Amino acid sequence: MRTYFDCMPCLIRQALDAVRLITKDESIHEQVLREVLRVTSTADLHQSPPVMAQKMHRLIRQLTKIDDPYKRMKKHFNTFALAFYPKLQRIIAESKEPLETAVRLAIAGNIIDLGVKSSLKTRDIYKTIDEALMAELDLTTFDDFKAEAATAKNILYIADNAGEIVFDRILIDQLGTERIIFVVKGRPVINDATMEDAEATGLADLVRVIDNGDDAPGTIHESCSEEFHRCFEEADMIIAKGQGNYETLSDFDKNIFFLLKAKCPVIANHLGCKIGTTMLRRQNNTYSEGIKHEHKGILNKVSR
Repeated sequence: MRTYFDCMPCLIRQALDAVRLITKDESIHEQVLREVLRVTSTADLHQSPPVMAQKMHRLIRQLTKIDDPYKRMKKHFNTFALAFYPKLQRIIAESKEPLETAVRLAIAGNIIDLGVKSSLKTRDIYKTIDEALMAELDLTTFDDFKAEAATAKNILYIADNAGEIVFDRILIDQLGTERIIFVVKGRPVINDATMEDAEATGLADLVRVIDNGDDAPGTIHESCSEEFHRCFEEADMIIAKGQGNYETLSDFDKNIFFLLKAKCPVIANHLGCKIGTTMLRRQNNTYSEGIKHEHKGILNKVSR
């Protein structure tokens, strides 16, 4: 997926959000903003948005000397999600379709995206879970997902954000831990999950976890490690979480299922859906409205 004109203001806003987390010094804010404007002015718009974001966040780290501006917030959302995990398990236990519900919850976790929204409240997460449990889902694609998951020997699960990866544990439990390789980022970028987050949330004890060797808020294939390339090629089924992974992998001819919440107009337009839509999208599949499954009220029993 290429970078659209409307991506540029979002990238600049994201840069300001990041530097404001580090310091209140407006002279540093100005320095970062001017450098980001300089870099974005020469951006290759044929590349995906995470390519530009990677350059931008490297620049911020270089100018501020702070390796992980979102470290405190990642820890906060990991802690929140772990405390919430038993309630997610109860939702699955009460579900008549546990795999479908696990998919919905994994997508709901994608709301923990500080690149799109830097100030995320707990009530936003509760609301998103409720919406995901009631949302229209493309059940044709879900049936494909279920069939592929039943026969796949090697599943590559490409993670997105810290905190969100606890929601991914729910789906991993349904898929079976023994055949999954879980992929995190090689170095910090925004609030994307790294090996430190996988260890903090217990995922490193549950499945094999690798890092992709890169620091882009997505999966820029050519920048990733040899280990990642080998696992990517050997996988029978790939699950990719979030907008950044969709932006960087949607052109690949692989058996990829994208799980995400469409959180911006560019992505929504690219997917052919409305902003806020819960998406299970198979590579090269067209979006359809699907059939609405009524899950209303399940979360209310356990989350409040």
